[in-house]
Amino acid sequence: MFSIQKVQHVAQLARIALTPKEEKKFQKELSSILNFVKKLKEADVVEVNPVFYSVCFQNVMQEPEVENKTKVKKLISLMPETKENYLKVKKVF
Repeated sequence: MFSIQKVQHVAQLARIALTPKEEKKFQKELSSILNFVKKLKEADVVEVNPVFYSVCFQNVMQEPEVENKTKVKKLISLMPETKENYLKVKKVF
């Protein structure tokens, strides 16, 4: 069981003021959290590989669909600076 003194210490570290009623409430809640962590420590994970990402992402680039390529080329040619069909602009940040 999480002691009231530990609850007060955690509250002091978090810079929050707790009433005695709140201290009792957090004592129960913190105790249940620690009990759950103890249960997690009991799990046999020796043969489980660590997972850094739960979802595998893959960057997919596709060509933009342009209806009228000649208009786009003309617009790009009117820009003061370009590089490989990209418009060069000033840095924002």
